[in-house]
Amino acid sequence: MDTPGITIGKHENKMGHRSSNTAEIFFDEVRIPAKNLLKREGFGFIIAMKTLDYARPAVGAGAVGVARAAYEEALKYAQTRVQFGKPIASFQCNAFKLVDMLMEIEAARLMVFQAAWLLDNNKKASKESAMAKVMATDTAMKVTVEAVQLLGGYGYMKEYPVEKMMRDAKLFQIYEGTNEIQKHVISLEILGTMKNVG
Repeated sequence: MDTPGITIGKHENKMGHRSSNTAEIFFDEVRIPAKNLLKREGFGFIIAMKTLDYARPAVGAGAVGVARAAYEEALKYAQTRVQFGKPIASFQCNAFKLVDMLMEIEAARLMVFQAAWLLDNNKKASKESAMAKVMATDTAMKVTVEAVQLLGGYGYMKEYPVEKMMRDAKLFQIYEGTNEIQKHVISLEILGTMKNVG
């Protein structure tokens, strides 16, 4: 960061993931010595794409963790919050909501495990990494929203952790490539480039 021409812009005020700093970095006529080159010139994009294959399951794992934490908060609340003389978890609509949350979390977790296993075993995993990232991050968003809903008004208050989890879950769908980009990656894997279409 002490290289001439590199400056840091303002730190952004984010909706979630507030314990992590996010700032612009500006490059003005920055010169990097050839000895700092990681691979042959022109291979930067390929390196970046291969790095993303490894990063996406990690993002998915974080998303599964947030979803699991939100589920556990919702479960605990639903088992102790009493309405009409019984815990709200005993009402079928809430019980089924908790079941759906848990099933989706477990499915996402297994997809993340599969992608990580493939990478650990030096197998191609671009599609599986992208699928795990989409599944896990969409699950985190859905589960955290449901957790806020189950807690009702309390879920909307900063005093309870699920509102923070919901804000944090949103970023998982955006970084390391948005989920829309992941679907593009997946579509290229399953359909090829389809050069002859159109």
